[in-house]
Amino acid sequence: MQFHSAIATGAEPEAACRQAAQSIQQALGPGPIDLAMVFVSPRYGAMVDRVPVLLHELLGPRTLVGCSGAALASGPHRLENRHALVVLAGRLPGVQVDAVLLTNGDLPDPDAPPSAWRTLLPASDLPCRGQMVLCEPFHVDARALLAGLDYGFPNVTRVGGFASGSRHPEGHTLFVGRQTHRVGAVVVSFAGEIALDAVVAQGCRPIGRPGRVTKADRNRLLAVDDRPARAFVEEQLSSLSLAERELVEQSPLFLGIASNPFAVAEPVAGDYLIRSILGVDGDGDLVVAEHLRIGRHVQLHLRCDASGQADLRQQLQRARPGDARAAVMFRCLGRDGRDHAEFAEHAPGVPFAGLHCNGEIGSLGDGTHLHAYSAVFALLRQRQPASDAR
Repeated sequence: MQFHSAIATGAEPEAACRQAAQSIQQALGPGPIDLAMVFVSPRYGAMVDRVPVLLHELLGPRTLVGCSGAALASGPHRLENRHALVVLAGRLPGVQVDAVLLTNGDLPDPDAPPSAWRTLLPASDLPCRGQMVLCEPFHVDARALLAGLDYGFPNVTRVGGFASGSRHPEGHTLFVGRQTHRVGAVVVSFAGEIALDAVVAQGCRPIGRPGRVTKADRNRLLAVDDRPARAFVEEQLSSLSLAERELVEQSPLFLGIASNPFAVAEPVAGDYLIRSILGVDGDGDLVVAEHLRIGRHVQLHLRCDASGQADLRQQLQRARPGDARAAVMFRCLGRDGRDHAEFAEHAPGVPFAGLHCNGEIGSLGDGTHLHAYSAVFALLRQRQPASDAR
């Protein structure tokens, strides 16, 4: 496998596409392009629709996918509030890459068998090695989509993110082939001699002690360890150090929900899904941006730039990104730190592209989840035929 990443600027998309295409052609040499992943600044407005058409004319990729992003990254470089685009292009011999756009109307009934989910994607005689999911944030039921993909394609690593850069329901862009879409999700499947690994780094750190949900009503947390939710929160806050209390005054509280519902041992940092606490109602119940299940571990969390960067460094050291052939970053808009530069330091020379998202998607614990304030990396590696275990 051979990849190259190019970042280009210019008020006109034609100039930016030509600049990116020239860089890719010089790096990869003559021959067909199997995959082009394209992330584009929303500052191009209506002109963004021309980007996939232009890149098809310049590069002729077999598969082109992408979306809009408020900030873009390629290697150690990051651009924000500029007319820009980034393209990760590659040749993938022995790999089948397919892309399909799905909307809510395409999703099978919740009682449908796994085969109903498998028929949503193009058929392949090769085993699926990984999937990337690009969503727009207003219309698609991402939770239902990810749960269905987990059901239809178990033990397959999934990463991705939500397009960003607009506050309007029709303001985000998805690319599939030459076409531009404003609604839905793009699912990219990789089959054959490729491996896709996920790196998920959290942007919050736990405070206080964990507890178990003993009473809940949808997204209302009523009791933890058989005590009222409000009492549980007050107890955790009263146990904090002076430095931690100062952080609480500067940052909103979040609720960490254990990603594995069957875990017996208490989760550790990194095992939690971070969800916003929307408020406390008149009965003292916590209103959370997630439906809660009885028995799940929960713990209060705070946004922490230092621990977020430390977690990323630790995760990258474990993942050995320098062995990858290419990487894609999906990073939260609200996350601080230089995640793109951190990756470039751990994997010098590895072609890399990414964007800042309205939410991140990554495999963790018992399946694929939506994340917040995180940085998710997809590592694309060469898989040798001899290690193919079907």
